[in-house]
Amino acid sequence: MELKLYDTLSRTKRPFQPLDPARVRMYVCGPTVYDFAHIGNARPVIVFDVLFRLLRHLYGAEHVDYVRNITDVDDKINERAAGEYPGLPLNEAIRKVTEKTTKQFHEDVNALGCLPPTHEPRATEYVRRTDHRLDMVTLIERLVRYGHAYVAEDHILFDVPSMPDYGQLSKRPLDEMIAGARVEIAPYKRNPMDFILWKPSKPGEPAWPSPCGIETPGRPGWHIECSAMSGALLGETFDIHGGGIDLVFPHHENEIAQSRCAFHSGLMANFWMHNGFLQVEGEKMAKSLGNFVTIRELLNGWKGWKWPGAVLRFAMLTTHYRQPIDWTLKRLEDAAERLSIFRSHSSGAKDEGPAEAVVAALCDDLNTPQAITELNRLFDREEAGLLKGSCRFLGVDVDNVDLNAMLREKRGDIDKAKVEMLIEARNAARKVRNFKESDRIRDELAAMGVVVKDSKNGTTWEIAR
Repeated sequence: MELKLYDTLSRTKRPFQPLDPARVRMYVCGPTVYDFAHIGNARPVIVFDVLFRLLRHLYGAEHVDYVRNITDVDDKINERAAGEYPGLPLNEAIRKVTEKTTKQFHEDVNALGCLPPTHEPRATEYVRRTDHRLDMVTLIERLVRYGHAYVAEDHILFDVPSMPDYGQLSKRPLDEMIAGARVEIAPYKRNPMDFILWKPSKPGEPAWPSPCGIETPGRPGWHIECSAMSGALLGETFDIHGGGIDLVFPHHENEIAQSRCAFHSGLMANFWMHNGFLQVEGEKMAKSLGNFVTIRELLNGWKGWKWPGAVLRFAMLTTHYRQPIDWTLKRLEDAAERLSIFRSHSSGAKDEGPAEAVVAALCDDLNTPQAITELNRLFDREEAGLLKGSCRFLGVDVDNVDLNAMLREKRGDIDKAKVEMLIEARNAARKVRNFKESDRIRDELAAMGVVVKDSKNGTTWEIAR
């Protein structure tokens, strides 16, 4: 089955052919660990987990390397650490913050049904290494040596004009790139677009011996971190680089510049994949608007209900990953009802693996809405084993999520008279072989939290457990 993926760099959807089928390599930008991850952060984690699962299915689990980094050196981390632990030395406070928030992130994405990546490097582990593996300092010194970077007032900057085709990923005019990069005006810059590879550390901040003979200890810029970690773990050129659409510029543009110039390569990654923006109830998510929501808040209670991770994941997959998504209460309610129906239908069935049509939908640039359409067809055809296996393939284990208690609570007590009326109507439809109407009524009952059981002795029902 041929896999086709949309490549942001070429603006085309084209067949995916790994550089080495025995080692398919993917890098995705991970979290900056200073606070709980919000639902927008969850989208790339879920999207690329689906792709990870698909690649493992197509090429074998042992032949796929998935790297998702942890950024644990950043101004936001420093600020949070100083505010949260004012009585501790900054470096000790930073360690407490990053350890705590990394643990929270792992708990949250595990609840969303995401597999752990093959490698999860921390940025601080790749500043300076002693095992001869590529690190940030080595990469920076190489860029300076090749004439693509320069030292100025204890800073090291990438010389953007030294790369004639800079900007091919975002394809923005120069004035838009300057505005989009929120360019810092500094007298030591040769060009306004030049960006930081290394900067001096302030007293108490994390610091390492600086490259290129600079005496003042310092720390890396953001962009160089991912170039070093991907290069060290996946090589100079690899198959897929992913992340949110907000990272196209400047982060991914600058990664390409660093890696290509350091390695003298035409490509950093064969495919660049980006998921679309997320908004909440029709508005951009922002703390100032009061609609900022974390994964943890959704799991523990949002809009009055605790949402199981499977519901959050399924709701996310109802929109194609490249399209914007509106995160609404109705989207979650619809996802909960649909999963409730799937669970009721597949309970006790043997997992028969993913249906070919579901895999085919994902092979068309991760078309998860089409994959969900195929799940509904499996349900309509009463192929319970394939339905269960296909849900699990998407990362939704219907056996391990009990939605009916929540749905019953949401709707109030079961209306027994209504249930009996619906069952009577369903039996009448079955008698005249109107199976479409019979299935519709069964779905309605399942959404109410009612399981219908047909036998030679008649039809019985019970509240789902």
